[in-house]
Amino acid sequence: MYRCAIEDLRKWKERKYRKPLIIEGARQVGKTWLMKEFGRLFYADTVYVNFDSNARMAELFSSDLQTERIIMGLELYSGKKINPETTLLIFDEVQEVPRALTSLKYFCEDSPEYHIICAGSLLGIALHSGTSFPVGKVDFLKLYPLSYREFLMAVGNERFADLLENGDFQMITNFRQVFVDALKQYYFVGGMPEAVLWFIENRDFNEVREIQNRILDAYEHDFSKHAPNEIVPKIRMVWNSIPSQLAKENKKFIYGLVREGARAKDYETAIMWLSDCGLIHKVSRVNAPNLPLKAYEDMKAFKLFLADVGLLGCMVGLKQSVLLDGNDMFKEFKGALTEQYVMQQLATVSGLATYYYTNDRGSCEIDFVVDNGETVTPVEVKAEINLKAKSLKTYREKFNPPLSVRTAMTDYRREEGLVNLPLYAIGELERVL
Repeated sequence: MYRCAIEDLRKWKERKYRKPLIIEGARQVGKTWLMKEFGRLFYADTVYVNFDSNARMAELFSSDLQTERIIMGLELYSGKKINPETTLLIFDEVQEVPRALTSLKYFCEDSPEYHIICAGSLLGIALHSGTSFPVGKVDFLKLYPLSYREFLMAVGNERFADLLENGDFQMITNFRQVFVDALKQYYFVGGMPEAVLWFIENRDFNEVREIQNRILDAYEHDFSKHAPNEIVPKIRMVWNSIPSQLAKENKKFIYGLVREGARAKDYETAIMWLSDCGLIHKVSRVNAPNLPLKAYEDMKAFKLFLADVGLLGCMVGLKQSVLLDGNDMFKEFKGALTEQYVMQQLATVSGLATYYYTNDRGSCEIDFVVDNGETVTPVEVKAEINLKAKSLKTYREKFNPPLSVRTAMTDYRREEGLVNLPLYAIGELERVL
């Protein structure tokens, strides 16, 4: 499978003042595969070290962190000569040996010629107390599940993915059914690499669900393995409440849906833990759509979305026939699934800060407002082809944004100050802006 992050890694490799790179992302989004594939494509050799249950590596990094000594130890461990110009060093599950993470500071300062990429589940929150994180001495890259465009490429529709990237909406409209059919599949399969790979090879929706169930079970296991014991029950309650939170017409997170009488202070740490893991997207409300949106953030009001639309469908037991063929009983949850999908695509757009807007009376709600550093753009989400958007009309009359976006199962159309963007093209929002 092709991952767009390969291009980001290539740019990192060519950077003059390159630092060791940490890839952040939820478990099983493909971090290990991406690092190895990058090494295969762009380096003469790769030295891969998995720190999980690796006593030898724990010992190597337990004494001084002199980079020459560490390189010698890695050469002895791997049986390979490490050439700083042509060898990629991969530190996987690096959180299991926190001093290996600390060593990145010294590689940055004393031996910047080495190319080092790290990844680890729950990186940064499972560290042992007292461990020094190399602040300012590393670069970061976030990795998410496959986007819709990456899914198109994975299932053999590379040329249609190219149409999206090029913004050829006249041609896209001619082949809309290809995009719509693939989007329905993506709603079910999602973007977790293992689920996508099985779907490519077998087209078996039932097995895809089994894989997604195993991923969800693994996440539940991580709660107990990595989180402090006192917040594990709260993490589980927040996690399991998300589908019901999204099923509401107003998708603002309500603590009372987690547990009757629940208060913010009881669950803030659990929400932060899930967000730091990359398992959820937290989208805060803004009380005014001005630049920069961060300055107008309402910390008390927010929505929570999962990392992957396929996992959301799995959590609620959504059947293939209901999703692909349509069902009136599914109508209410379709809006939740669509907003989840849109948020997942927006997260992959580099340099885009995503919030949502409601006025103080609650009579006007915009599903998403995005800040690309130059403008604030409202994005109204519709699950089908209904383009009535009272809130968007009210928002435009009040704030007069230079551009507004309405995304639905409709064809591309641009009017004065308003773009109707097909749902399957929402990942190209930055190009549209």
